[in-house]
Amino acid sequence: MSLRQAALRLPAEDRLTAEELRLRAGRPPCVVLPGRERELLDRAVTGSDIMSVIEIATKASAHWALSNVCSGFITIEGGHRLGLCGTAVMKEGDVMNLRDVSSVCLRIAKENRGIAAPLLGQLTKSGVPTDTLIIAPPGGGKTTFLRDLVRLLSDGASGTYTRVALADERGEVAACCAGVPQLDVGSRTDVLTGCPKDKAVMMLLRSMSPGLVAVDEITAPEDLGAMRAAANCGVRLLATAHAEDTRDLLRRPLYKELLESRLFSKAVTITVVHGKREYRVEDLD
Repeated sequence: MSLRQAALRLPAEDRLTAEELRLRAGRPPCVVLPGRERELLDRAVTGSDIMSVIEIATKASAHWALSNVCSGFITIEGGHRLGLCGTAVMKEGDVMNLRDVSSVCLRIAKENRGIAAPLLGQLTKSGVPTDTLIIAPPGGGKTTFLRDLVRLLSDGASGTYTRVALADERGEVAACCAGVPQLDVGSRTDVLTGCPKDKAVMMLLRSMSPGLVAVDEITAPEDLGAMRAAANCGVRLLATAHAEDTRDLLRRPLYKELLESRLFSKAVTITVVHGKREYRVEDLD
């Protein structure tokens, strides 16, 4: 049975909630569901399977994609992300290519419209958004929640319209194709894709006069510096960070500095309980 057939034979609920498809050479393929994994087939994945997936995902441009995968992943149409592992080809300390691909992780992008709506009243004041940090472990749903919150604020669901500037470095939030977002980020959202977050934030501040700047995943000191610059311009902030909770953030130097800077007044922590995500708002002041 093909991988495609195996995925399509999943129960309807599993197809709806699937978060990732993982292929590891020599191991059975798996689907990642909220809080668990299950095997798709009882046979091992082959190198041919992996290359077929890459060929399909990149529309027969696998060679080009592998030679431009220095970030470790490829963002494909629809905002899905194809993570790759194999043998890195190095040149002057930089990854130039990837060969002998041994693992593929297909992160499935989903809109999940309305998930941020129940928290909107806690994340705004008189309709104006508060500076909010969204916290969850990898694969915990941060990007999905960020997208929906951006959409709600941009479309005026809080009672006041907000002009949003979205620094979508990896193209996962808006999934722009030919400049048009494929995923709904709202009618008053300007998207800058493919640019490092620190540079993107500065460009957006200069060019789009936003009321709120949104970024997915603060991971470097430069990102934190860009957040500070935006705050100094009087712009509201919305961002995500990898962590279990705020206590976990405090154990990491960058995130500890982030919290101590008091750039954010609210935190949304996402946890999975009995296979379902739960969202909790916490004051950071």
